[in-house]
Amino acid sequence: MAKAVPLFSGSKGNSYFLGTATQGVLIDAGRSCKQIENALLKNSIDPRIIGAVFITHEHTDHCSAVKVLASRYNFKVYASQGTLEALERANRLDKRFETEVIENEVAVGDMLIKRIDTPHDAAESCCYSVTLADGKTATIATDMGYMTDDVRNAVAHSNFAVIESNHDVDMLKNGPYPFVLKKRILSKYGHLSNPDCAAELAGLVQSGTLRLMLGHLSEQNNTPSIALNTAVNELSKYGMNRGIDYTLDVAPVETNAKSVIF
Repeated sequence: MAKAVPLFSGSKGNSYFLGTATQGVLIDAGRSCKQIENALLKNSIDPRIIGAVFITHEHTDHCSAVKVLASRYNFKVYASQGTLEALERANRLDKRFETEVIENEVAVGDMLIKRIDTPHDAAESCCYSVTLADGKTATIATDMGYMTDDVRNAVAHSNFAVIESNHDVDMLKNGPYPFVLKKRILSKYGHLSNPDCAAELAGLVQSGTLRLMLGHLSEQNNTPSIALNTAVNELSKYGMNRGIDYTLDVAPVETNAKSVIF
């Protein structure tokens, strides 16, 4: 049975488990090793069934635990060439575990993990689609200034997807962040806003991606209710009703011990 478990999501850290009861992978490791271990155990996931960790990019909220976690469990770490080089410069890699560049796709156990490049202010950012042995696919698509055709196509062919809904534009513009940071977030190499995300959802539902989750919400410039209402209201314009035509939830900041079966 394919399942996705959002362990952490947001400005403080990001990590997702994708897999089954017997095998899986982690997408990002953006909290402490202990916090990720506890989150896995809270969801009855033995860390030892994890076959590898896939890092999307080198920002701290996506990789802070990778060195300790991979060393402790001998996880193999996959990332783009640019990301691995950035992790090396930041002293986040270690000879105690293997690393490998993922160029396109790679098999881990019975799973196939595909890399999709993303426009973000990092060395060589990407997101990942994971296809399990039963053919079910999940895609975690966050940290991007806009959704490219490649990302859109990957999500459209997924049974479950997490889409970034990072900020409410008015909250960001009127908030306390320095101007240069606001400009970065709003740029084409920043983050998807609530309206950006909402604008993509109708097409995804029409394509058959019916299990959706909003991810990487800013704690400073967003709220779960604002993000959710923006998305639901946009989908209602197309006659699509939450809970009837699609499911939509918000990834928790910290795990609520709930899995998404897809």
